[in-house]
Amino acid sequence: MDVAKAERIRIYDVARVAGVSVATASKALNDTGRMTDATRTRVKQTALALGFRPNAMARALTQQRSFTIGLLTNDSYGRFTLPVMAGINEALVDQGVSVFLCGIEDDAALGKIHVDAMLDKQVDGIIATGKRIDRRLPVDLSELPLPVVYAFTEGPADAVTLVSDDAQGAREATEWLLGLGRQRLVHVTGPDSFASVSARAGAFREAAGAAAAVLHGPWSEAWGHAAVAQLWQQETPPDAIFCGNDQIARGVVDALRERGVDVPADVSVIGFDNWEIVAAATRPPLTSVDMNLKELGRVAGRLILDLAEGKPVEPGIRTLPCKLVVRQSCGGDMLARPNRQEELQGI
Repeated sequence: MDVAKAERIRIYDVARVAGVSVATASKALNDTGRMTDATRTRVKQTALALGFRPNAMARALTQQRSFTIGLLTNDSYGRFTLPVMAGINEALVDQGVSVFLCGIEDDAALGKIHVDAMLDKQVDGIIATGKRIDRRLPVDLSELPLPVVYAFTEGPADAVTLVSDDAQGAREATEWLLGLGRQRLVHVTGPDSFASVSARAGAFREAAGAAAAVLHGPWSEAWGHAAVAQLWQQETPPDAIFCGNDQIARGVVDALRERGVDVPADVSVIGFDNWEIVAAATRPPLTSVDMNLKELGRVAGRLILDLAEGKPVEPGIRTLPCKLVVRQSCGGDMLARPNRQEELQGI
């Protein structure tokens, strides 16, 4: 018989082959009810072998859930939202849960329209995400009759909020440069009105010294160029530049190359964000701090599921660690080995 015309495997088929009642099969597949582990495992293995796929509508009716999650964002470029969404999808796809992404820009009226639509669709919860951690979305989600998790955007004090550890990421980058033997460090970053900028600058100065220079400007390659022009007016320019994002870092690298300054032999450069499209295209490829936004999305997905299922979740801000991704722009391999050799020789 043509496979395409074969009848859909039903839960009745799973129950018959597993040798249990339909009720037991349903409870086993939904991880509910009382039964032995052996019975639950046998039913799940039977369902897998038969290719059983639960009917989403039937499951929604029996569990009073829609198995859908709304994702709201004002990040119009998707720079932060897309990796977060990738992590959310990874966390939810195996649970049979779909995600609806709605871009609301910074438009409160549009935000309300999308929230009302999600309520009409009876989503099981909403994940709110944005483009900075110290600004809320232009729509109030605090009084909604369903769970909300905030990821990379500001949430109410009594909400579950996930952010990247900016201070830890900046500290790791700065300590890496110091470990390479760099002594004249400068931090070229974005506007000081951003909470993330303050956290990174503070961690940089803690590691590099209170007198270490921090230069503020816009989030742009042009600012990276301008910062290099400013720094190279000094009698002794820096031998390492830690940048507040990858766009600034790329501008810094380009400006140094135009001046005949070798990166990384003369100056080590590290960015922040690990935006692959920028970091990989920089010459040399850019060492950068990855905010682990995909993992942040995975955690948000797991938490919204727990809340939708009525499980207790402690409110508050949860900070996830960043990770330094080392590429050629800081000269890690070239510079670190001689330093370690000197230490071994007691120099």
